[in-house]
Amino acid sequence: MAFASPADAATPRVLAIHFDADVNPVTQNYICHQLKQAAKQHYDAAAIVLNTPGGLLQSKDKIVLCELSSKVPVLVWVGPNGSFAGSAGVWLAQAADYLAMAPETNIGSSTPIDSSGGNIGSDLRRKLVNHEAASLRALAESHGRNARWADRAVRVATNATAREAKAMNMIDAIAPTLPALLRESDGVKTKPRGFVLHLAGAQIHDVHPGFFTRLLNTLIDPNILTLLFLAGLAGIGYEIFHPGVVLPGALGLVALITALFGFSVLPVSWAAFILLLAGVALLVLDVHVTSHGALTVAGLIAMAVGAIFLFQNAPAPYHTSTPLVVAVAVVLGSAWAFAVGKAWQVRHKPVEVTPERIAGSVGEVRRDGLVFVNGELWQARTSDGGQLRPGDRVRVESLDGLVLTVKPEGSA
Repeated sequence: MAFASPADAATPRVLAIHFDADVNPVTQNYICHQLKQAAKQHYDAAAIVLNTPGGLLQSKDKIVLCELSSKVPVLVWVGPNGSFAGSAGVWLAQAADYLAMAPETNIGSSTPIDSSGGNIGSDLRRKLVNHEAASLRALAESHGRNARWADRAVRVATNATAREAKAMNMIDAIAPTLPALLRESDGVKTKPRGFVLHLAGAQIHDVHPGFFTRLLNTLIDPNILTLLFLAGLAGIGYEIFHPGVVLPGALGLVALITALFGFSVLPVSWAAFILLLAGVALLVLDVHVTSHGALTVAGLIAMAVGAIFLFQNAPAPYHTSTPLVVAVAVVLGSAWAFAVGKAWQVRHKPVEVTPERIAGSVGEVRRDGLVFVNGELWQARTSDGGQLRPGDRVRVESLDGLVLTVKPEGSA
């Protein structure tokens, strides 16, 4: 049996949590879970390798709480070169016990914006900006960093390179690599929690978002969610009208559940959601009501407007693409018009039955001397004048006008 040497036993361990994504409920769960794992598995520190354009304010707030309540020191390194801590990412950076940036990175642009990427209305903007500025100021101040710059990052969306950030005391160090960051932080006593860092030469254990996290992070794209929702309704609708096919219904159920999961993650406008459902209902109704296409046009407009405004309460990265919605509406409208047109033609096409086509067909006698042949009820008589009894099987000999001449099945 091999035993670890005292030197090996004393080597500190750091959990490097790689975060290269938007800030949203999925990535929030990933970060908070890994911070808890770092404490549970007795790591000496957790280091978030950060590169994000920002994201949802609520998710940002929850990640900050996870950082501040972590039982192990939390370091943030904005890196590698080319990375960016933007918008909500600035809060994640400033909540760190120790903050460093790679030389060719930048940080800032923290002004809240609306769902279209534009400015929020004046009253709400003042309220939100003041709140977020105070929040970021408090984080910077308590960690001994430049609170004035933090305020400007929110109010005027200022940015800074790594060297500018270090010169203005916005960060604690510039480090080209994560091991360099650990060396830079060695012996530092952090504010406000008072951790003394001894992480030089630490073993670094890297963790990345797993397959399930990456999949969910992809699926909460509003454009994908809208398409999944419509596909789910289509699949389930097909199964209802064609029972027993199974596959469309099963796939539709999976798509619908996935879409509803996304709706629970992102802020949804329920008025737009109802409008989307109303559009689908109008399309289905037009199949059964003669409206000369008016209901189809109304349904497509309702669906398009509902899809465009479905995520109007979400921030800029999370709203549906108007060109995509219009393209889907045009394609769906064309396909629906073709299908309804074909159905109308079939319904109004006269039934063509010739003696040659029906002769030899086998049917069954129903009530009142009627015979059921090829999915239709016909008046019938026997060639020998015999009586037709319900349930008897007969074979068609000829057609005279709209009356069949039949003989019992099995006769000579």
